[in-house]
Amino acid sequence: MNIQTKLQNLKSDIKSMNKLIIAFSGGVDSTFLLKVASDVLKDNVIAVTARSSTYPEREFNEAANFIKSIGARHIVITSEELDIEGFSKNPVNRCYYCKKELFSKIRKIADENNIHYIADGSNVDDLGDYRPGLKAINELGVVSPLREAGMTKNDIRALSKEMKLPTWNKPAFACLSSRFPYGQEITREKLQIVDKAEQYLLDLGFKQLRVRYHDEISKIARIEVSPDERKKFFDEPLMDRIYDEFKKIGFDYVTLDLKGYRTGSMNETINKNT
Repeated sequence: MNIQTKLQNLKSDIKSMNKLIIAFSGGVDSTFLLKVASDVLKDNVIAVTARSSTYPEREFNEAANFIKSIGARHIVITSEELDIEGFSKNPVNRCYYCKKELFSKIRKIADENNIHYIADGSNVDDLGDYRPGLKAINELGVVSPLREAGMTKNDIRALSKEMKLPTWNKPAFACLSSRFPYGQEITREKLQIVDKAEQYLLDLGFKQLRVRYHDEISKIARIEVSPDERKKFFDEPLMDRIYDEFKKIGFDYVTLDLKGYRTGSMNETINKNT
């Protein structure tokens, strides 16, 4: 199926819903979905964004600015994952609790606005990784129009570029909770440290990155950058600057992951640890 056929199927599916609420993070997928839905349903689509300590301020600002630019209705809620019992212990199914909390709150908004359909931005590629959050989505009857239309991440980026969306080449982002190995406690302080460290690397010009936080004994930063950006670390003064700044932020040791950024790197040890 070609990409334009997928787009037409997506539009037809959205049109059949009449009214729709979209869980909107401001990422590549939800931005594309919101734009298509707004074009099709006009004022009958609502974007809901959840603020929490796992969601950086820069991401929220980008999301809010985009919604303002297209004139869509925007509802902002608080969904603090650390207040969910068991979440801070960081179990392997952590994302299940997060998504269940989030979409339960969105369901209430949908009921208040007499809207039957709630959508997330999952695409076909999301089925290839360990994603316990999809279980909660299925339990709560959330629809995934992009996935149902057969759209991959590359499809979404290509169409976003064609539609001149600012996110067409935006690096992939996941909530800050994904920076911690399963079983290691997540706290607000740790989240703030990771957020500051990642913001520092972004300010230096790095694009796709993660700062993984390991603290079995000492606080260790494991930096992942896209494979083509790894060579930047051959600059010794730059390495010294990053090391010094990360020490100020709160890390004891600063390391570079030689393989570079890859989606779900924290899932690589699941089978070993379970």
